[in-house]
Amino acid sequence: MTENYLKVLEESLEKKLQILQQLQEYSAKQQKIFQAPAVELEKFDEYVDKKDQLIEELTVLDNGFEVLYQNVSQELEGNREKYAAQIGRLQELVTRVTEESVAIQAQEARNKKLVEDYFRRERANLAQSRKTSKAAFDYYKSMSNANVAQPQFLDNKQ
Repeated sequence: MTENYLKVLEESLEKKLQILQQLQEYSAKQQKIFQAPAVELEKFDEYVDKKDQLIEELTVLDNGFEVLYQNVSQELEGNREKYAAQIGRLQELVTRVTEESVAIQAQEARNKKLVEDYFRRERANLAQSRKTSKAAFDYYKSMSNANVAQPQFLDNKQ
């Protein structure tokens, strides 16, 4: 029975690794979007949605793992040497999951910086466009008033 639980725990961690690798791929794709000359925000949003789905899967896996581990932990404590190989494999997988998680967090931090820089540039461009539009409008106003003859005093004496 315990061996079956251990096998399920191992499969859960392997599935988690696969999902983390997919998350890392989507994060890399998002990075490329913001490094490209033309940013495709629709594609970025699509990747965010896919990552949300993967994160939900991770949450389900984590919850299931915790419940299952609670069921088998007492048996493992009493028989460490009997299950040493399986425990070692689980520890190895947990280490890999942790490494993947740290790599994803680092990638997400870089992506956050890229997104912030993009929006900062866009705000600056928008502000510059507003200034240019205002200057053009002011020029148009002043030029349209330039052709209007100002009232003149006309001497009607002959």
